Amino acid sequence: MNQQLTSDQLDRLIAEVEHLSQRREAELNREQVREIFQELNLPIDLLDDALMQLRRREALVVQQKRRRRITFGVGVTLMTIAIASSLWFNHRQNTIAKVYANSNQSRITLTRLDKTDDLTVVNRQENPLIYYQVKLQQAPVGRQLSLKCNWINPLGQIEHQNNYSTRSIDREVWNTRCRHQFGDASPVGNWRVQMLLNGRILSETEFIVR
Repeated sequence: MNQQLTSDQLDRLIAEVEHLSQRREAELNREQVREIFQELNLPIDLLDDALMQLRRREALVVQQKRRRRITFGVGVTLMTIAIASSLWFNHRQNTIAKVYANSNQSRITLTRLDKTDDLTVVNRQENPLIYYQVKLQQAPVGRQLSLKCNWINPLGQIEHQNNYSTRSIDREVWNTRCRHQFGDASPVGNWRVQMLLNGRILSETEFIVR
């Protein structure tokens, strides 16, 4: 044996040899087991079956321990995923909850990109198509928002409803809009339009239809 050993390796080698020696002393060979069976007046012909059952039980114990470790690992993994999902969902909800709009800055316009109109009276015969322009504050950058608009007639009924998703938002102040086209049967009088996010009213504006 030409391999050089460090003092630490030598100590560990001696400990391993002592362990193997103790294990060998603790083990009984087949003849010793037969002698013990004879002294206890046990049937020798059952020795092989007993050894097989013993090994099966030992293997079963090892298998059960392995299954418990796997079950524990799966449980920890699922718990970690659940916690991460809960944190992500809470963060998402908190982000959405911060979005707001100032109704004083929301406007009724006649065209999609009009930045000057701020109508309070609409003639449904001359201008049946109108837009509701809303400026969102603290919009979540990099995400889309699912918005809804309710167009409420003078009877308090929702005559028309818009459901749409914004494009991917790239700034915290985000302009968005919904639209409604009046028909001949649309009643005249005081109307309201609401923009909602997750059932929460972001902006509400009143106007008159003639």
